[in-house]
Amino acid sequence: MENAGYTTLTRQSGLMREMQVVANNIANAATTGFRQEGLVFAEHVQRTEAGPSLSMASADVRHTSMMQGALTQTGGALDLAIEGEGFFLIETPAGERLTRAGSFALSAAGDLVTPDGFRVLDAGGAPVFVPPNATGLGISADGTLSAEGRPLSQIGLVRPADINGLVREDGVMFRSEAGHEPAETGRILQGFLEGANVDPVSQIARMIEVQRAYEMGQSFLDAENERVRSALQTFVRS
Repeated sequence: MENAGYTTLTRQSGLMREMQVVANNIANAATTGFRQEGLVFAEHVQRTEAGPSLSMASADVRHTSMMQGALTQTGGALDLAIEGEGFFLIETPAGERLTRAGSFALSAAGDLVTPDGFRVLDAGGAPVFVPPNATGLGISADGTLSAEGRPLSQIGLVRPADINGLVREDGVMFRSEAGHEPAETGRILQGFLEGANVDPVSQIARMIEVQRAYEMGQSFLDAENERVRSALQTFVRS
């Protein structure tokens, strides 16, 4: 296969990965706290000893959008949304994770937990505990959790120390490879949930663009394959 064929194949592979990312964004457009993801394409050009240089495309770097999602009022005492920067700190069997999905509940033991049962951590990294007799739960903008005006704990609000080191582990959970630090400007809103920051219209438009680009690349590969076949047939006859 000539250089043009290899270049097109690497581009096709990147377009397939981008199609998967875009489809995942669209599928999660209604998922609480979901962060839209994009793919970064790069071109690598290498000089060859004989003939033209060889160009290869790659699409291995993923970019997560930190744009604010729409806030919806639910009235739930344990429904929390973040306005501005920051993530909730969650304890999982694999270690501490970050999320913007704030649909929480109380476990049988009195811990504040996610729908998956992972415990929410306070500003010091300890689980947020609510006594069984606590009533009138209130959560202020800085995350202070109180019962009838008496402070109980402070829900942790953090940000990754290096935004480029943020790795998505599932739809709404992230791992910060560089650790985390307190988020200074974010605010916690009680009785609200943040929706996905996905723009479905632009994502559908991008899906169409990716599909057309892939079809164009496939047409080129088909034409190149036919050209090589015709050349071989001519060579055999002669």
